[in-house]
Amino acid sequence: MTTPDADSALTAQILEGLRARPRTLPCALLYDELGSTLFEAITRLPEYEVTRADVRLLDAHTAAVLDALASPVEVVELGPGAGLKALRVLSIVAARQAHTVFTAVDISREALLGCARTLEALPTVETRCVEATYLDGLSRAPRVAGTRRLALFLGSNLSNFDRDEAPRFLADVRARLEPGDALLLATDIGHDAARLVPAYDDALGVTAAFNRNVLLRLNRAWGADFDLGAFAHEARWNASARRIEMHLVATRATVATLHGERFHFAPGDTIWTESSHRFALDELRAWARAAGYDCTHQWTDAAWPFAHSLLVAV
Repeated sequence: MTTPDADSALTAQILEGLRARPRTLPCALLYDELGSTLFEAITRLPEYEVTRADVRLLDAHTAAVLDALASPVEVVELGPGAGLKALRVLSIVAARQAHTVFTAVDISREALLGCARTLEALPTVETRCVEATYLDGLSRAPRVAGTRRLALFLGSNLSNFDRDEAPRFLADVRARLEPGDALLLATDIGHDAARLVPAYDDALGVTAAFNRNVLLRLNRAWGADFDLGAFAHEARWNASARRIEMHLVATRATVATLHGERFHFAPGDTIWTESSHRFALDELRAWARAAGYDCTHQWTDAAWPFAHSLLVAV
């Protein structure tokens, strides 16, 4: 039985990816209810330092972000997950202003519900949830008179964009901001494979379950018949492209059917499900200038190769 997940546009994208070489699946498939829960577990693993680096930078520099904007703010987060980082930011914002509007934008309804529950701890914060893609949700988020908009794009979300897509995305966000608004952008900046690969292939196997859940979702929501036992998770460092790649690798010959179409996999065939790119600080500054921002601040974490950039719309 199919579910509302199986809309025609996403179905077409899935079929196109499975027909291609290399085979791919859209990374949005990773974040259904189970996938979102597994990802929250990943952020707590000892190998995955990204979230802790993100939190350290927020704790150290959110006050400086607000000082730079020098006015009341309304906050929009693109992809807030369970809202734990939003809670830290908004706690600092709420200490400075009597009322704050926060808009959470996510394609996962389950993530939005979890985020709203988390932010119940802040009674002066009014939380609005928009179930949408990043750009559509940012466009739909109601403006609050007398404030500047602070958009948050945290975690390693920009890293999921290809290198030519990332600057276009920054420009698309800028088109939805007004002069004086700002984007707080978190990015991966490291290139040490020995540290990066274990972060995407943990010893406990949570990331492997997160990746293979894509096939379970296809079976459940699209009526496919992938044999989950025939695929193994693999994280690869692509040095020339400066990215971690997540793949599902066929461990034996297998056939899967989706929408009446049969897909044959030989041992070693892969489905590429997600990429996590590494960006350079000067690269980010150049993209920001070209998109219509002033990169006023960049902060880096001392323990993990991770950075926050404050991009103010001009």
